[in-house]
Amino acid sequence: MEGLRKMARYGFVFSCNPRRLYGTKVDLRKLRPMILKRIENRAQCYPVRPMIPVANEVIQARNVLIHGVSTLLNFLPLMACKFCPEIYIGEQGHLIQTCRGYKHRAKNRVHEWIKGGLNDILVPVESFHLNNMFQSVIRHNERFDFDRIPAVVELCWQAGADLPDENLNSSSSNLEVASESVPVNENLSPDDLASIANKTLTAWEDLRSGVERLLLVYPVKVCKYCSEVHVGPSGHKARLCGIFAYESWKGAHFWVKANVDDLVPPKIVWRRRPHDPPVLVNEGKEFYGHAPAVLDLCSKAGAIVPKKYNYMMKLQGLSGPANTRIFGITTEPNF
Repeated sequence: MEGLRKMARYGFVFSCNPRRLYGTKVDLRKLRPMILKRIENRAQCYPVRPMIPVANEVIQARNVLIHGVSTLLNFLPLMACKFCPEIYIGEQGHLIQTCRGYKHRAKNRVHEWIKGGLNDILVPVESFHLNNMFQSVIRHNERFDFDRIPAVVELCWQAGADLPDENLNSSSSNLEVASESVPVNENLSPDDLASIANKTLTAWEDLRSGVERLLLVYPVKVCKYCSEVHVGPSGHKARLCGIFAYESWKGAHFWVKANVDDLVPPKIVWRRRPHDPPVLVNEGKEFYGHAPAVLDLCSKAGAIVPKKYNYMMKLQGLSGPANTRIFGITTEPNF
């Protein structure tokens, strides 16, 4: 026993659980029928019945949201940058130098504003429409055999929502075409606009909360390096990712778990407060507030903004650096 203590003192380590080496070979061809049987049995558990009403509510909230935003855009101006995804809700764009532009353009430049549309606020996120939830993985050469529909619609369809067949084809996924069917009423009073704005904002909140609940039950994947979304237990193998197109992956996606922002992007915009200058300037960008585009649009139409967004909008914040005069000495406060 004394000899063992001396050996341990000089660095000899003894393991009470020696590593076991297994030499058993597994024949995957024999396991394949069992794996396919387990997948087939798992598919019988879907759709989850308690989540079917949630899926129907999400589809209804999405329709109300599209109708409401399309109506509000007939009365409120929307500006979009010509060279980047930046948008601004107002008569003219801001002067904040945040334009990322194209690759050949210099970064952090002033935006070049043009008139925006519905797709600029409600960013379309599409995914492959599967025949069933647990079908075989889509190969690269099969990418044209499946329609591309909105990811939220695909998620609700897999969750058991009652959808007509015309909503499950690629031609119905264009929001701009869908907004053209909304009748234009030019005789709406401010109270009517405020009512539509409140309903639209409520639909926006219901849509995001419903999608968040569905994501707790149904698997959805998003690429780590691009915005590609796939609704299903495993991602597809269509090589559409531009990040790794020059490497050995040949455009293959790197799939991770998706969240609600991947399916319903909030589209954060600069928000002008009553005490801000008429045109937001670059010098005050650290003081201005932000808000989701839908919320900013609805608030300008008279909707009541939930208090949870107050921290983002900086309602009581300064509009820019101010000089403070103390005992005849002018100083600048530290923010």
